[in-house]
Amino acid sequence: MEGLLKLKRRHFNALLSSVCALAATGSLGSALAQVPAQAANSNAPVILVVGDSLSAEYGLKRGTGWVALLSESLAKEKIKARVVNASISGDTTSGGRSRMAALLKQHQPKWVVIELGGNDALRGLPLNMTRDNLATMARLSREAGAQVLLLGMEMPPNYGAKYAQEFRDLYTTVAKAEKTELVPFFLKGVADTANPTALFQNDRIHPNEKAQATMRDNVWPELRKLIARR
Repeated sequence: MEGLLKLKRRHFNALLSSVCALAATGSLGSALAQVPAQAANSNAPVILVVGDSLSAEYGLKRGTGWVALLSESLAKEKIKARVVNASISGDTTSGGRSRMAALLKQHQPKWVVIELGGNDALRGLPLNMTRDNLATMARLSREAGAQVLLLGMEMPPNYGAKYAQEFRDLYTTVAKAEKTELVPFFLKGVADTANPTALFQNDRIHPNEKAQATMRDNVWPELRKLIARR
């Protein structure tokens, strides 16, 4: 077991080291990818996803990312809802916060999924700022009549145990304070496996196509609960 934990830590640290290197040069997530809302069911209630490259299909064929796969889950359960992906590669919580009011006005979603915060940590931004931005996004969404699902992220041990714990905890803090649902670790089963590089693209940063179903499956149970409340 100890050997397995060391293996996981080594691969996870290697992945995050690559991320930090690109973030430092400003080349992390320079592309923008948005998946348009489904043309069908144009009058159906909206699920709005606001995230970064993990949700914007960075490096993937259009329509293969986890957000696009949500449509399969909706169709399978005959749920009339459409997904709008407003994710931007490289985005931070500050960027998401600045866009949120306009997105809510434009799409009038019933449900909002927030997947942000990882780039904040990689850029060394203050945790209290990240926490405040996420809380504001959740509050704006609730005030607009939407239910909110927050996707948590984690940092590897080489960031320091204290920092990693505080970063992990900020998602729980926001979820409790703003009464949102929470997926504790969005990349569970992707970044914490014995050999996570197998589920990442060649850049060792972004999950590959094989990982997208796992990411969707991490989100769907909690999102399904929200939808059932309507």
